[in-house]
Amino acid sequence: MKAIILFSGGLDSTVLLAMAHEKQRTCIAVSFDYNQRHKIELTHAKIIAAQYGCEHRIIKIDREIFSGSALVNDAPVAKNRSAEEIARSGTPSTYVPARNTLFLAYATAIAETTQAGEIYFGPNALDCLPYIDCRPAYIQAYQQVLNLATKEAIEGTPPQLLTPLINWDKKRIVQEGLRLGVPLHLTYSCYDPVNDLPCEQCDACVLRKEALASLSSSVSY
Repeated sequence: MKAIILFSGGLDSTVLLAMAHEKQRTCIAVSFDYNQRHKIELTHAKIIAAQYGCEHRIIKIDREIFSGSALVNDAPVAKNRSAEEIARSGTPSTYVPARNTLFLAYATAIAETTQAGEIYFGPNALDCLPYIDCRPAYIQAYQQVLNLATKEAIEGTPPQLLTPLINWDKKRIVQEGLRLGVPLHLTYSCYDPVNDLPCEQCDACVLRKEALASLSSSVSY
């Protein structure tokens, strides 16, 4: 079976790719270039996809569509917050309006044209509160779109939207990555890089660093 992986090159999406690879799926990794401030992630995504021997597509999107987000504009990115502060802080400046809906729409089109039966999407338990388009209700609603608005649904079986990390925290995701032999050192998770290096202070960096440190001092950042 073919599988579409929404793939940023970060920790979560790389674990997703490894999970699909373990299930012997023929994977198509799909990344997006919207001139995000952390565009360096696409370089990492390309390297990791090559390591797994899977097709990698990068889709360009006009950055103006997402101009309300700090990942595109010059608004400040929250720094040095604990996991608890991140969870209770409300919708962050790094929220990108309708991004996941647009990404999933592209994934749906690719799934239909390649006859892929699965779409892997990587929200985790810590994403569900701050990011409204990472919640289980949203996932269920999008599956209904797949059930109603795809050729495969009319002719047989619609693509399945899979979110295996939805109830996992970062520590559990790292554990799975270690089990699967994921090249964690190649993954990239930072909202506000400095000279393409992780800032080590944004929410993405803090959560990643805490998870890695809690498991093993020998795991590379």
